[in-house]
Amino acid sequence: MILKDKTFGVISLGCDKNRIDTEKMLSLLDFGKITQDISEANIIIVNSCAFLESSRKEAIETVLEVDGYRKKGKLEKIVLTGCLPERFIGELFDDLTEVDVFIGIKDYPRLIEGLERAYNGERVNFVKTVESFKSEKRVLTTPEHYAYLRIADGCNNKCTYCLIPSIRGKYRSEKMEDLIFEAKSLGKTEELILVAQDITRYGTDIYGEVKLVELIRKLSEIDDIKSIRLLYAYPDMITDELIDEIANNPKIVKYLDIPLQHADASVLKRMNRKGTGESYSKLIKKLRDRVDGIAIRSTFIAGFPGESEENFENLLSFIKNEKLFNAGFFAYSREEGTPAYRLPDQVDEDLKIKRVETLYEAQRKISAERNKSFIGKTFEVLTDGVDLEKQSFYGRAYFSAPDVDGVIYFTSKGEIKQGERYIVKITSADDYDLYGETL
Repeated sequence: MILKDKTFGVISLGCDKNRIDTEKMLSLLDFGKITQDISEANIIIVNSCAFLESSRKEAIETVLEVDGYRKKGKLEKIVLTGCLPERFIGELFDDLTEVDVFIGIKDYPRLIEGLERAYNGERVNFVKTVESFKSEKRVLTTPEHYAYLRIADGCNNKCTYCLIPSIRGKYRSEKMEDLIFEAKSLGKTEELILVAQDITRYGTDIYGEVKLVELIRKLSEIDDIKSIRLLYAYPDMITDELIDEIANNPKIVKYLDIPLQHADASVLKRMNRKGTGESYSKLIKKLRDRVDGIAIRSTFIAGFPGESEENFENLLSFIKNEKLFNAGFFAYSREEGTPAYRLPDQVDEDLKIKRVETLYEAQRKISAERNKSFIGKTFEVLTDGVDLEKQSFYGRAYFSAPDVDGVIYFTSKGEIKQGERYIVKITSADDYDLYGETL
């Protein structure tokens, strides 16, 4: 076998859902060595995102960068997989000649065949040649104490700005028994993070009704799973049953990521989003009233076509009034193939960036004020690692998800282990991160 003595390196770009694809793909490479040092790899696999123009640019720049290892490293072949070739293979194959093998989002079973052909002198395009890819096996790329579990793929919401349905297809829930098996196979997991483009619709396509709460309860029965975090809940599908489960299930982290995208009714209508700023405010109040201390995170788009100064001010007021725990802001990206691409009154790029900066400044002040109020308080912190530059450990309290939210840096006079939980007293704070010491 040509590949048995090869060393593989993997770069996974984009979202946590993409990371899961990477981990399942890696399970197919049970014959080679996987290295974290890209310069040592004979084969580099780039798993790409294509959601925004910026993510596509990042993927292509990554390919060009790693191609440099053909001369200064040990690189022999590059594989590009994921959403970018799935959606844009027609534009990529002839132009991106640095890539030896192109694989789409379901074509991973042909990865080895593609590489063998590449070593025999071919450039290979296997995009959209496999109807489905299913694997409960994974090679975790997260620290061992937490993992993601994708409960569904694709999306039916048809937001006018979004390419996901055209890349990932219609909403497809995973069977509950398969998810239970996969979760158990992860072993001891301090934090299991449920993800999907929209977790709140779980089960509607295969069971005829929402089954999210039932899934959560079955996962909670697994002794090795210590806590469960929920990401990406569509606001109009957050039911009283789900809220009660978050409030009353001790394994559920009191945190919810709800991508609201905007708060002005007219903009939301053009986005094909169900809701208004008023309905979102009512939902946030309900969650805060019924789930003690819940941390709500969201994302918002500035500069959507037709967004007037009044529309933007409505969004800015919403951010200032609701004081969400965490929020991310993005400038609208005009994506060809989406309905919003054809909308009139496209907003100037410089104005989009200015509006994003204004939103981030508003959220920075909210975060800074909240963090300051935490000084002197104690939190249970799940230790994620060591920051050598800061000479301290770091981890997350319940109000922080990996990679997207702030962390707590802390020192200790005793031994600290990654993946263990410690009580940390907060001694200082900056705009986004907290600092403390173990009690």
